[in-house]
Amino acid sequence: MRSLWIIALLLSSQAAISQVQGDAERGRTLAYTCTGCHGIPFYKNAYPTYSVPKLGGQNQQYLIDALKAYRNGDRVHATMQAQASTLSDQDISDVTAYLVRVTEKN
Repeated sequence: MRSLWIIALLLSSQAAISQVQGDAERGRTLAYTCTGCHGIPFYKNAYPTYSVPKLGGQNQQYLIDALKAYRNGDRVHATMQAQASTLSDQDISDVTAYLVRVTEKN
């Protein structure tokens, strides 16, 4: 029974991986600036003080929705709004594809 559960988990993980949209290699280049904050374990923002969230472990659609919300001004954070305002929909797909793939390898 346990082996069936493991096989089902592997198949569902593979299905999630194959649904990732975007060019992860291009996204790696675009996401370089993201690691300045999001790539530092336990990093805290100076003002206002809060822990910077880790991007790894999030699903692609969540990341896409968050970046678009920052870009559109629906989510408020000056630094994130400035970063997201420069991204096209294709850029967002590529960056998030990279972030999802990085998570899979870790």
